[in-house]
Amino acid sequence: MTMPENTPGGPPWGPPPGFTAPYPPAQQARNGLGVAALIVGIAGVVFGLIPILFWISGLLGILALIFGLIGHSRARQGLATNKGMALAGTILGGVSLLMAVAGVIITVMVVKDATEEIKKEIDKVEASAAAPDSSDSSGGESSAPKAPELKLGDTYTYKDGVKVTVSKPSAYEPDEFAVGHKKGNKAVQLTITIVNGSNEQIDITTALPDVRDANGAEAEQVFDGSNATTMFNGKLLPGKQAVAKFIWSLPADAATSMELQMEPELFKYETAIWSGPVR
Repeated sequence: MTMPENTPGGPPWGPPPGFTAPYPPAQQARNGLGVAALIVGIAGVVFGLIPILFWISGLLGILALIFGLIGHSRARQGLATNKGMALAGTILGGVSLLMAVAGVIITVMVVKDATEEIKKEIDKVEASAAAPDSSDSSGGESSAPKAPELKLGDTYTYKDGVKVTVSKPSAYEPDEFAVGHKKGNKAVQLTITIVNGSNEQIDITTALPDVRDANGAEAEQVFDGSNATTMFNGKLLPGKQAVAKFIWSLPADAATSMELQMEPELFKYETAIWSGPVR
């Protein structure tokens, strides 16, 4: 019997005929996050179409984005085979987030409109309750309450203790940066003081006076570089007072008298009227 010859650096004999070396086991694809991203993204879009559950759409959208981005990264590294599925889940996650944001905006707008409508109805009911139950001699219909009429320089006190004082008008000379003043008109300045004698704070940001001249035309408010016009701003606490100055431009032919209307807080206090001659 003859033995095979030895080969340098190898075994004294070769592999038997038909022998095949085993291959390493193939690595299993990690497609779970891509699938999860697609499912969660679809669910997020569905919840985004339901007005009350739009907030769930935002949460699912965030999860779909996270799953989709990680799944897409695995697919690029060759660890997963569902790159398209992960990308679709990422896109649906972004759409879900946008739908959630839109749901928040729409909800805020609806609540705001509903609040305004409720406030209008409350104002109507309060105005109807405050109207006197008296009839005139001619038609028998109840007459609406008249706004309090005062003279410039007087103080009006509301039932809750809030006081508004309008000073008498004084002449004012606008500077070269003035806006709202026409040449030949007469500019006058009024100082308005609000004292909060009530037990609650009031919002005086809406305390904007309206002035008309002797002909009943609305006067133009003047602003200049000297800050002669200072507006009311913010909330006024109980026991505190706020002072503001306003300038109006009156036509020369209607500058003999003026009428001012205002209320300390819009929709909460009745309008009072001050009138008097212009110096």
